[in-house]
Amino acid sequence: MSTSMPGTIMDFPLTLSTILERAPLFRDVEIVSRRPAGAEIFRYTYGDFHRRARSLAAALQRAGLRPGDRIATLMWNQYQHLEAYFGIPSAGGVIHTLNLRLHPNELAYIANHAEDRFAIVEESLLPVFEKFRAQTKIERVIVTGSEYEAFIAPGDSGYEHPVLDENAAAAMCYTSGTTGHPKGVMYSHRGIVLHSFVCAMQDAFAVSEQDTLLPAASMFHANAWGLPHAAAMMGAKIVLPASDMSPEGLLDLFDREQVTLTSGVPTIWAGVLDGLEKNPGRWKLAPRLRVVIAGSAAPESMFRRFDKFGVRAIHLWGMTETTPVATISHVQPHMRGLSEDARYDVRATQGTPVPFVETRVVSDNGECPWDGTTLGELQVRGPWVAGAYYNMPETADRWTADHWFRTGDVCSIDPSGYIKIADRTKDLIKSGGEWISSVDLENTLCGHPKIREAAVIAVAHPKWDERPLALIVLRENASAKEEEFRDFLAQKFAKWQIPDRFVFVDELPHTSTGKLQKLTMREQYKDWKW
Repeated sequence: MSTSMPGTIMDFPLTLSTILERAPLFRDVEIVSRRPAGAEIFRYTYGDFHRRARSLAAALQRAGLRPGDRIATLMWNQYQHLEAYFGIPSAGGVIHTLNLRLHPNELAYIANHAEDRFAIVEESLLPVFEKFRAQTKIERVIVTGSEYEAFIAPGDSGYEHPVLDENAAAAMCYTSGTTGHPKGVMYSHRGIVLHSFVCAMQDAFAVSEQDTLLPAASMFHANAWGLPHAAAMMGAKIVLPASDMSPEGLLDLFDREQVTLTSGVPTIWAGVLDGLEKNPGRWKLAPRLRVVIAGSAAPESMFRRFDKFGVRAIHLWGMTETTPVATISHVQPHMRGLSEDARYDVRATQGTPVPFVETRVVSDNGECPWDGTTLGELQVRGPWVAGAYYNMPETADRWTADHWFRTGDVCSIDPSGYIKIADRTKDLIKSGGEWISSVDLENTLCGHPKIREAAVIAVAHPKWDERPLALIVLRENASAKEEEFRDFLAQKFAKWQIPDRFVFVDELPHTSTGKLQKLTMREQYKDWKW
């Protein structure tokens, strides 16, 4: 019997299956994808997507999917991944996107920790999967191509979505493991739906059915920043670049499909801007193209360069733990009288919190004033902010006693509420939008028989924002070449995580308590030339 009071609103769950069932409203709108392997363009419609995503959901249930089962995906940004984004959670499962750039040992750990039961693997990525498959407990693997098509071929006849709890998990992603093991974040149906609404708002990304949207942010990391979900909810045309994230490849799609909204890390956009500047007139961009930038702080010059091409760049801040959109930077109406330079300063900040996300900056002495100068740790809470890591009770200290998430970012907040990140705690290195742990690298290097002590620091890089530089103190009478340590690290780390250079020094600076003085080392190598 219903306990609702007379005259109150229906108790209607916010689930991804509801977004999927809107797709027939846009049944003739295109979804465009590069084929998983090669440059061939594949086109179908929301009507096709709706049928195939439902067929995937039905096939998973026939295969024995249980509520809450994790289904891993190892895929690029392509149409079958989009089907999995909706088909898996609509069937009651949890889509767990694996970061294909991680080392096989990390991927094995993550798949086992998440307790992945099934996996959908892109055919071109089978060699990556085979490197760690034997280390996992995955029961069944569906490979895209003929196997995937045969799996969903029976269709959705007689299938009905299960009744879903809006607070149940719909998706899962792991952090980059910057301190210890990677940490799993569960995203609820409710959180993703609310996040999609906010992404579609005018003062966020203004997603509408008039848009053509291309997520250049990876679909295997933090839900591609929520843009696929928002696009499907609003019926926007979607363009998926598969594995070709090259500047020329993206610009070709921008031109051919007249993309109006896209997203990616600063490294991607630096290459795109170089291409536009070196080839004037080659690509015709849509008149209202918006570029969402996140992953690491974008330089003010990036906004100026985009403006010259009539492209509106939008800065956001978020984390895996925040689904990920938490703040967005726009110039508010009362700021229109500011100088041009001042307006660019505002646009280059991390901005203000989006609706329903609350932020505060807390120093050791308490909550920081909104003065734009006092520094403290950024803390957040909201309906799509993680409340705990999956099955890691030892990480409870990442949340405060009053239930705010401690981001680990050090920032200030100005009188208008704009957040500006000044530094990062624990000496993390952010390269091309991805985190690298200096501690993990140092601990591994110190296990080498020729190394007495090692330090890894972040050094500015013209392309990747930051790259790790390793400082090595050799054991007495030992001699070595850089390549020896690079090969040593390759046994555990992905190639992009390994320091580009190894510098041999006689000693490293320490504090009075014996800790490495990272600040001193960063200052010493601030003018390093790669």
